[in-house]
Amino acid sequence: MSKVVTGASMSLDGFIAGPGETGFEHLFAWYQSGDVPIASTHPEIPFNLTASDAEYLRAWLDSVGVYVVGKRLFTLTNGWGGVHPADKPIVVVTHTVPEQWIAEHPDAPFTFVTGGVKEAIEVARGLAGDKLVGVSGGDVARQCLDEGLLEEIWVDIVPVLLGGGVPLLGALSNAPVLLEDPEIVPGSRVTHLKYRIR
Repeated sequence: MSKVVTGASMSLDGFIAGPGETGFEHLFAWYQSGDVPIASTHPEIPFNLTASDAEYLRAWLDSVGVYVVGKRLFTLTNGWGGVHPADKPIVVVTHTVPEQWIAEHPDAPFTFVTGGVKEAIEVARGLAGDKLVGVSGGDVARQCLDEGLLEEIWVDIVPVLLGGGVPLLGALSNAPVLLEDPEIVPGSRVTHLKYRIR
């Protein structure tokens, strides 16, 4: 069965987006901190990393078979125009299926699930094969953690304080949640931490 993990770039004070959808120039600066390119399906979203950050990102991209995202991220990105930058299938957790968007992007590898995160993870596992199911940070990841579906948390800690915004997980219904000691991968203006949930 596919392992379910979440991963996100996060400020030191715990936010994956600042107030009013700001702060991304800081949170994602490490994607442009070196001269090792990693291909993206979107030329406007290039990756040029240091060697250590590139190795870390390649390991993540190679291990994930499908991403699960919420309607908020889908809307913010307009579904990446029908192709995720990592060229992976996407499962969107939503209350309403965007029929017009689907009609405009008939070949997009997107699946819309209206039955909640449990159904979304089941669908995603079917698509992922033996690879990871990557869950976007924020509300969907929190719901997966509350439901006991999340197995690992990969956090890219960026040395910035945003002072507010969107938390990585938010208020948990089953706190405290204990994690194992992290695997630590130093980067350039970022520290990568991999935690396994006990």
